[in-house]
Amino acid sequence: MESPGLTTFETAIGPCAIAWGEKGIVGVQLPEANAAATRARLQKRFPLAKEGPAPAFVQDVINDIVALLEGRKVDFSGAPLDMEGLPALHRQVYEIALEIPPGETMTYGMIARRIGDVSLSQAVGQALGKNPFPIIVPCHRVLGSGGKTGGFSANGGAETKLRMLTIEGARTSGEPDLFGNLPLAMKPQRR
Repeated sequence: MESPGLTTFETAIGPCAIAWGEKGIVGVQLPEANAAATRARLQKRFPLAKEGPAPAFVQDVINDIVALLEGRKVDFSGAPLDMEGLPALHRQVYEIALEIPPGETMTYGMIARRIGDVSLSQAVGQALGKNPFPIIVPCHRVLGSGGKTGGFSANGGAETKLRMLTIEGARTSGEPDLFGNLPLAMKPQRR
């Protein structure tokens, strides 16, 4: 078996890193203070990973991550993720989260209900806190009840989560926006 590969790349929110193996992508790292710190954080999770150029299937995902963080709509549902060895509940949570389109959100409770038991809301949050594929599996699109941000384990915490949601144009609150209560005829038109 080959050692995993690893590379860093620049995005609109800072340097990210990605690791892959024979069966697909095994991890993504959101930005740390700089590229070296980001690489080191991912290297800690995959100590046998060797830095090198990304194969085509990984480069395609990198290009999509960069595009998403520039505000373009990207669908990661076909990204080759290696979920082998992950707990079954985590895989279920990640598969549901993959269905959340850019600019939209779900709550921990909604995911728990989709799994079949709303009492699993906290377990859903824990699974998302251990998400090895942030951005690809969009844990940033999962909020607490009432639009509360909830936790986010990336560098910068909730601020990073809100920044990513803002880039995607997501609403993070059930409160109407400035023009939300106006009749449609009075809402400002986008040009």
